[in-house]
Amino acid sequence: MAEQEESRATAYTTLAPGDDFRHELEIKRSRFITVLRRASDEDAARALVAELRKEFHDARHHCSAFVLGPDRVIQRSNDDGEPSGTAGIPMLEALIKRETLPGVADLSDVSAVVVRYFGGILLGAGGLVRAYSESISAALDSAPLVQRRRLRMCDIPCPTKRPGGWKTICAPRATSWPKLATSPRRQSCAWRYPMIQAQSRTPVSGWHP
Repeated sequence: MAEQEESRATAYTTLAPGDDFRHELEIKRSRFITVLRRASDEDAARALVAELRKEFHDARHHCSAFVLGPDRVIQRSNDDGEPSGTAGIPMLEALIKRETLPGVADLSDVSAVVVRYFGGILLGAGGLVRAYSESISAALDSAPLVQRRRLRMCDIPCPTKRPGGWKTICAPRATSWPKLATSPRRQSCAWRYPMIQAQSRTPVSGWHP
């Protein structure tokens, strides 16, 4: 959490909240089962590997890669028995080089595991690199992605007689406009808007969604 609070990033792309996303490819009789999970820290990212080792206990390889943090400073990969550099690194590169918008590669907080069932045909080093990279890319092509933005929450009290005046001023700058909270003598409104537009003295509400 401290790392996110100190980050200079104001937005990045990650998986939409929800269940793990799965995708499968068959290449020369080998099955490549890709599982993507949104992860907030290294423990959560590594937990996916442990879970899939149990679920696919008879598979030969459970290769992994993950990227974490708004600035993507945490990057890890593991070949899990495949020749060095032919699985984990291609998977990691597919994550960090993924363009979420033209010219923008900002995917993060994603843990990826590719489970391989060997089909009896050797793919060679180049074939393995392509297979693991393609497995991640194909999964991301279909996975639900969202942009996370760092937002500030502002709470503005206003006289009961003029709540509309505040809404007129603030709403054009807001990313969301909750209902006014009422009291016997006044109403107040709260909204979130991007960090880059906020005053430094405004309390930080965190990342959304």
